[in-house]
Formats: sequence, structure tokens, C-alpha cells
Amino acid sequence: MTAREEVLGRIRAALAGVEPDPEPVRAPVGARPDDLGDLFAERVADYRATVVWCPADGVADAVAAAVPAGARVVVPPGLPEELRVRLVDPVVDDGLTADQLDRVDAVVTLCRVGIAETGTIVLDHEPDQGRRALTLVPDRHVCVVRVDQVVADVGDAIALLDPARPLTWISGPSATSDIELSRVEGVHGPRQLHVIVVQQGG
Repeated sequence: MTAREEVLGRIRAALAGVEPDPEPVRAPVGARPDDLGDLFAERVADYRATVVWCPADGVADAVAAAVPAGARVVVPPGLPEELRVRLVDPVVDDGLTADQLDRVDAVVTLCRVGIAETGTIVLDHEPDQGRRALTLVPDRHVCVVRVDQVVADVGDAIALLDPARPLTWISGPSATSDIELSRVEGVHGPRQLHVIVVQQGG
């Protein structure tokens, strides 16, 4: 018997007689993008993130409103110019050091996919999202998610992702409850997650 077989045997023995968890709540078959968007927004808000809906022609305004007055903002090199236009002197990341990023108050990015069932945002760090450090060091992450990027569950998301790319999965602001079960935010990333959900059809 191999070590793997031994470990799996112990797991099976430990789970003998244990009732499986009930099925998670899933989006209904045939759900429209707006249905998935509603569920996604609800789940994201459950994580203590801020969720704002806006029409497609109001994204730049929503991005500007998500950044506190006087905040220093960094953006990835591929963030569309129409989203930068309302930001005050945004810094385009050209390989900023961790110390330089630590002096920035907020980062604005797009995403690759949103998952309705879990309220998760997935970044694959294309130019419109920037490198991983960009979204881990600043205190506030403003992320734009189009409703047509939202899929029902993790399986649907994986089908759209390139496994060869670096992936960051975000479910709410960075938080831990390791110390005396007290929730502490901002330990491993931004303390504030501000998600802008862009409606279809303008």
C-alpha cells in the first residue's frame, strides 16, 4: 500500500457515516445575466465589501466616486483611458516597489470573471488588472465587474480561465480570524473592497 492509498483510506474511514453537506444554493438553469449579477452583488456584500451598480456609460463616474477625495491612486497600464479620465493624477504602475505601493491609497482594476454563487472576483493579471502586488498592497481595491462577466459557479469560472496564467481569487476584503476568533481586516491585502457592477444595455 502506498502512502497516498493509506491517507485516502484514513479519510474514507473518518468520513464513514457522515452525512454530506446540503447542496449549495445555485443560480437556476437558464438564469439571465441580470439574475446572476443580482446574486453576485448580494454575495459580495455579504463579505462586507461595498457594491455599487452603474450603467455602462456611468463607469468613470462610479470609479471616481469610489476613490476618496485626495487619495493617491495607482492603475494598471492596461486600464482603459475612459476609466482614468475622472481620477486625479493616477499613477500608472511601471513596476513600483512595495514601499511605493504602500504609499498609495487605492488601486482601480478590471477583472476577468465574477462568480455569483460565491461572490468571488477572479483576476488573471492581464494588463487591465495589473500584476498581483498592485492589488495586494494598497488599502482600497476598486474593481469593475461587467454583469456579462458573472458566471453561476466555480466550475463555470474555471472553464473560462487560463491555468497557465497567475490567478487571484478575491472574496471580500482581506480578513482573518486567526487571533482569538476576532475578525481583522487588511492583514493580507486591501481592507476595503469596492466593487462596481456594470449593468448591461447602457
